[in-house]
Amino acid sequence: MVLVAPGTAQAASYDDCPPGDVCFYNGANGSGKMCKWDGDDPDWRNGAVYCRWAATDNVRSVYNNGKKGVYQDVVYYSGKDYTNRIGCTKVGKKGNLTGTYRLRSHKWVTSC
Repeated sequence: MVLVAPGTAQAASYDDCPPGDVCFYNGANGSGKMCKWDGDDPDWRNGAVYCRWAATDNVRSVYNNGKKGVYQDVVYYSGKDYTNRIGCTKVGKKGNLTGTYRLRSHKWVTSC
């Protein structure tokens, strides 16, 4: 029996990002490997959800396919425990990151 954690990397596109999740990709335009979450994660490299490629690859694109509500936008960080803020993506938005970043944590917020 094989269990796949929600943050497991897999070849993907923006269309593969489930409703309610935020998805990060190591390729531009939602290509390459994807890690996805429906909640906050203080450390992508430890814990219940593990994004294997994030330790060695930069995040190149993001899709916030979250639900509109109180916590709808997603802030992402290069440090664990929500340190060194890199950016924020509003609900329903997707696109490429302008820099080269190895992200390590993210959390849902009320507004960017």
